[in-house]
Amino acid sequence: MRQIIIIGSGPAGFTAAIYAARAGLEPLLIASSVEAGGELMKTTEVENFPGFPEGIQGPDLMTKLQEQAEKFGTEVLLDDVTSVDFSGDVKKVSTGYSGDFEAPAVIFSTGSAYRKLGLEDEERLSGRGVSWCATCDGFFFKKKTIAVIGGGDSAMEEATFLTRFADKVYLIHRKDTLRASKIMQERAFANEKIEFVFNTAVVGINGENTVESLKLENTVTGERSELPVQGLFVAIGNDPRTHLVHGQLDLTTSGTIAVAGRSSKTNIAGVFAAGDVIDDTYRQAATAAASGTVAALDAEHYLAGLAEASAIAELREAEAEIELVESLQSTRS
Repeated sequence: MRQIIIIGSGPAGFTAAIYAARAGLEPLLIASSVEAGGELMKTTEVENFPGFPEGIQGPDLMTKLQEQAEKFGTEVLLDDVTSVDFSGDVKKVSTGYSGDFEAPAVIFSTGSAYRKLGLEDEERLSGRGVSWCATCDGFFFKKKTIAVIGGGDSAMEEATFLTRFADKVYLIHRKDTLRASKIMQERAFANEKIEFVFNTAVVGINGENTVESLKLENTVTGERSELPVQGLFVAIGNDPRTHLVHGQLDLTTSGTIAVAGRSSKTNIAGVFAAGDVIDDTYRQAATAAASGTVAALDAEHYLAGLAEASAIAELREAEAEIELVESLQSTRS
């Protein structure tokens, strides 16, 4: 049995692993078999993570975090968690290929997944012009006309990055104002290849084998139009990956895992949560890493409490045995 299991390999998971490993807890970190490293593996230059004044590529940052965690004794397992059972004092984590693992403490840091539009042809044309990752697929759109949907930092970053390849990038947003930070907006507005299309929603995707055009609807007037493009990148946010804990851990109204105050403590003793899976507001690599720190410290204190309780129980049992022996000896004499 392990002392602690960490599920998830983003900034929260690896930071938790670093702290847990330095505390001598020898954590097992279970990363996805195909998406290890989390969403930063699909991000280009990260400029706002402390310690990298010149910026760092997302995959490079995650590699460094993993190396640091492993340096202190973290075991990283590339496998997929298929189910969890938090009902007992010992928590059970089942994987697709490596079997079951048990530990008295678990840190759940599975992050979030790309949100989809829910359009009829979105899945059909996935990989055929529809994408959720500019760094993954941008290369395939050299000298093309493409569209990015969204109004946050991710959308600005995707659109700006895609101008390296595309001749024209439409940035479509259903409102007339953006949620993105000022610096990200300024970069996008300054890019001559980017054209903003406000108060507009994508209501359909046209194309037999590849994306050929988008069906648009003005959110103010209801007017419909068609926009010829060869690619569509969806950057409308993420949803927390909580499907494994439904029915076990309490969730908030926004779908994130509920924790007590500023801690990482869930409604089940010994189960802690960290990163984007508990945060629907800030969603930054730095805040996820800080959250992982909290979770590791909370788990360390919890395990120390278990050890203390066990030691006290053993002491009381020993004292009871001594009293029994003394009582028997007194009776015989």
